[in-house]
Amino acid sequence: MTHPLAPPSAYFTGRLETTDPEVHAAIRGEWSRQRDGIELIASENMVSQASLDALGSVLVNKTVEGYPHRRYYGGVEFADAIETLAIERAKTLFGCDYANVQPHSGSQANQAVFLSLLTPGDTILSMSLDAGGHLSHGAPANLTGRWFKPVQYGVATDSGLIDYDEVADLARLHRPRLIICGGSAYPRAIDFARFRVIADEVGACLLADIAHFAGLVAGGQHPSPVGHAHIVTATTYKNLRGVRGGLILTNDAGLAKKIDSAVFPGLQGSTLLNAIAAKAVCLGEALQPEFTLYAERVLTNARALAGMLTDLGITLVTGGTDTPLMLADLRPLGLTGSATSDSLEAAGLTCNKNAVPGDTRPPNVTSGLRFGVSAVTARGFNAEELCATGEWIAEVIHGLAANPDSQSAREARVRHKVLSLCARFPIYPDLP
Repeated sequence: MTHPLAPPSAYFTGRLETTDPEVHAAIRGEWSRQRDGIELIASENMVSQASLDALGSVLVNKTVEGYPHRRYYGGVEFADAIETLAIERAKTLFGCDYANVQPHSGSQANQAVFLSLLTPGDTILSMSLDAGGHLSHGAPANLTGRWFKPVQYGVATDSGLIDYDEVADLARLHRPRLIICGGSAYPRAIDFARFRVIADEVGACLLADIAHFAGLVAGGQHPSPVGHAHIVTATTYKNLRGVRGGLILTNDAGLAKKIDSAVFPGLQGSTLLNAIAAKAVCLGEALQPEFTLYAERVLTNARALAGMLTDLGITLVTGGTDTPLMLADLRPLGLTGSATSDSLEAAGLTCNKNAVPGDTRPPNVTSGLRFGVSAVTARGFNAEELCATGEWIAEVIHGLAANPDSQSAREARVRHKVLSLCARFPIYPDLP
């Protein structure tokens, strides 16, 4: 027996809270979590209402394969207009000749670069995970580490900084086809010009992955790799304050054609048109004068938090930061990243466990914590609020090290302070 379909009017007008209350309840719970907590995960941010509007629009219905004016489906007039806007805005923002805005993530952007330049088995030179590198730069568990031959550089033991002489020596010894700079937990500015000299000496292509500081580059607060790196990858979330997704940039027309083919049809099918629209929104926002002020405040806030943590006895890798993130080394306190991040989350302070240089603990435990300030800066926090946040982080960490038996009460006290601060900086309006 067949059951009648719901009337079309109900299908097109029924709201989530009535048609699927379980999903609605979970979303509402996540909204409350974001509203009532201090978000310090470096790979997260809070998008504008305009970005949310674009992401949840009727564009989700449209399938679009290929590139503007070279599609494999009809009905693409507005799709082409949207993607062209995103491309042109990315080119203007970063001062480059080419941008591919289709990658679903930073990792897929990096995979597209590998596909466009390399053959399986080729050698790459990149930063190791425990030094601050990224999974998609040749980590053994990742496709890039399984299909290619990774050689990895670390950081100096005493300073935590990249040793450019070591990078040059490894490049001369292994003659990689691709050299990667940038990572997910390296807090200092990168000398892109020095990396390009090394790459040119051995005939390698240079990829700069700026996912964790693209907003600072766009806002003039970090050196730009454009003009030094052959290819640049970035993400539109983090400190670009946009939807989750990736970008690929270059000034080389020959590489541009290879990258286009690598993204589609090499890796991805239809682009996520609603995500492309939301990317266009955030890139347009980043072209406004206000964004430069945001980028300046991100860096000011990061240094305020780093300074407070250092003053309160929390060891930071490299002793500070030039980016939106910082890395705390918990080994002097005898703590693990997993236990400490759980305790901080119970206090309303969300960060993530992270390996530190020379870490011997497994990735699901680690000896460090990574903090980022992009989300709280978007929310309106200034240095004063970041200093208070640093005090609460230190209170939780030192309390856990000294007297874990009373940690629940300590977490509750800090949680109360966090709630009070967050109430002063509201985010999105109440959900239905």
